[in-house]
Amino acid sequence: QVQLVESGGGSVQAGGSLKLSCVVSNVIFSIRCMGWFRQAPGKEPEGVAGFDGDGRAIYADSVKGRFTVSRNNDNSVLYLQMKYLEPDDTATYYCAADEFDGSRTYNSRCVLSDRGDFPTWGQGTPVFVSS
Repeated sequence: QVQLVESGGGSVQAGGSLKLSCVVSNVIFSIRCMGWFRQAPGKEPEGVAGFDGDGRAIYADSVKGRFTVSRNNDNSVLYLQMKYLEPDDTATYYCAADEFDGSRTYNSRCVLSDRGDFPTWGQGTPVFVSS
């Protein structure tokens, strides 16, 4: 099963920036959807940003214009550049992905609100934004 290891979290003041990284390993087939989620204390997880099966970047409305998702050429590292951070961005950030093994019809559409499109998660990295 694909393995995901996040890093880069920390504490930052409002208005500051952080860049998260996620190393993707143990991929046997291919990655269909990959992205970032976050979970604030006492809240449900929410999708932040990612790539769909056609390689298009997708974003939650709450982070558009502030966060940028990217990845390296062989898709072994996923990044999340976060700028203009706000206290509401405080959460544990998780990298998530779906490995496509050919056992079902390929669907390139990936929806950040659908956990089924991103079934495998890393352990998370915490981000704290102070006001």
